[in-house]
Amino acid sequence: MDDFGGKLITQQPAERFAGLKLIVTDVDGVLTDGGISYTNSGEEIKTFDVKDGAGIKYWQRGGGMVAFLTGRASSVVMRRAEELAIDFRIMNSKNKLPDFYRILEILSVKPEETVYVGDDWPDIPCIREAGLGVAVNDATVETIKVADVVTTRKGGHGAMREIIDTILYAQGKVEALMERYL
Repeated sequence: MDDFGGKLITQQPAERFAGLKLIVTDVDGVLTDGGISYTNSGEEIKTFDVKDGAGIKYWQRGGGMVAFLTGRASSVVMRRAEELAIDFRIMNSKNKLPDFYRILEILSVKPEETVYVGDDWPDIPCIREAGLGVAVNDATVETIKVADVVTTRKGGHGAMREIIDTILYAQGKVEALMERYL
């Protein structure tokens, strides 16, 4: 497996994840594998990894916030955001960086307290500005080059859960979050 020049998220020191409060994420290609299917009646179908959703809920229970910032409008994404009680969402973003800063302002979070997760060129400005810029393993080469870290998992296949687990362990929150299951 390519180690992406030492940028794999699993190779980072725990201190790198201290102080992070908000995850802003693209949807298509990060929370899904990037595929879009349509039914005969024209309804859009996307597949989300349930482990990513569980990770988002654990992150929220640990005091973290999540925002969706996506370039496409989709009722499927809106439904997923509602199911996960996402703190803020912007769809149909044509220029993600101003929308990224709008999210930070509304949620009262500083850039250095933010993780941005993306997979393609429109995500690059936000990846550069976030405290921790993350590219999923199957992101474009250009996106991986500017990211601080890269997941070992592909978008739509547990990459978000990997990010969240890494941060929660680094912040020492896993044991308290697991108490209800032991």
